Amino acid sequence: MSIKIKHTENSSFSKVDFDNLPFGQIVSDHMFEMDFKDGKWQEPIIRPVEKFSIHPANLTLHYGQSIFEGMKASRHHDGTPLLFRLDKHAERLNASADRMCMPMVAEDLFYEAIETLVDLDRAWIPLRDGSALYIRPFMFATDEFIGVRPSLDYKFVIFTCPVGPYYSRPVSLIAEEKYVRATPGGVGEAKTAGNYAASLYPVKVAKEKGYDQVMWMDPFEFKYIQEVGTMNIFFKMGGKVYTPDLNGTILKGVTRDTVIHILNDEGYEVIEGPLSKDQVLEAHKNGTLEEVFGSGTAAVISFVNKLAFGDTIIHLDPEAFKTAPFLKSYIEGLRSGRKMDRFGWIKRVESLEMAH
Repeated sequence: MSIKIKHTENSSFSKVDFDNLPFGQIVSDHMFEMDFKDGKWQEPIIRPVEKFSIHPANLTLHYGQSIFEGMKASRHHDGTPLLFRLDKHAERLNASADRMCMPMVAEDLFYEAIETLVDLDRAWIPLRDGSALYIRPFMFATDEFIGVRPSLDYKFVIFTCPVGPYYSRPVSLIAEEKYVRATPGGVGEAKTAGNYAASLYPVKVAKEKGYDQVMWMDPFEFKYIQEVGTMNIFFKMGGKVYTPDLNGTILKGVTRDTVIHILNDEGYEVIEGPLSKDQVLEAHKNGTLEEVFGSGTAAVISFVNKLAFGDTIIHLDPEAFKTAPFLKSYIEGLRSGRKMDRFGWIKRVESLEMAH
């Protein structure tokens, strides 16, 4: 399908302070949009960002049939926009769509939409280290009726936001002991809106206790670690790096996969499997707990300086971390072109000469 382009006549670019970019609050000029009707995707267009008009019986508003992705575009030191692991994001978007009974988006169309949109708004990519153009593809049901069944029609949209770091400092986590994020057989590994809605109250409680985020535990014993509300989680203990395995209850993080690839390539022993709080507490007790850090598209690599399991509080010194800063520097190096891309993860967005 040919993507039609309608350029904005009222850019807000000149109003943006690129030295002060709160995460997700500033939206670029254009968005991609297409509708799924009569069993197929139709009329893809890139147009100025504007509000939707939604019917009160819109199916998503009542039954939550909505999914999304999160990606970033950065800038090579020669000025060319760079996309990171585009194929993995397309794969995960379609896995979420399948789980939520929604239509998949052809990968070549997904790639073209992202590249064209980023090319059009390339000036919005921040230059400062740690900043990026955040890309938010999402899909939601558009049928207008009240009834619990999958929608027949959908809207797929992509918009972008220039952003600074998601976490500008080390974070503190508290292991959840009452609420759960996901159970086996549920929608834990789908990037669906309801997962995040369910997390809001536990995170509110955690912040009232003085912590930045919740660390989710298993839903049966609250013994095994799953993930953090905004990222996957890693523990370096005794020189080895541990992370919970993908068992259907946690998100298949693209940055998680990136971290594991880099660590394996660098000779680290990475252990994916059930990870209990007892293992972490024992490592803390015997002095072998070296680092705790999170990974995510928004967060990149975030250092953890405090971790609470009930009344037991573990304090960590991110200044002494070695592996997490190495990973952060490595990934940021890839995204700026300063680090050689030996894995074929980076896609350069050349200026697209397309007739529309």
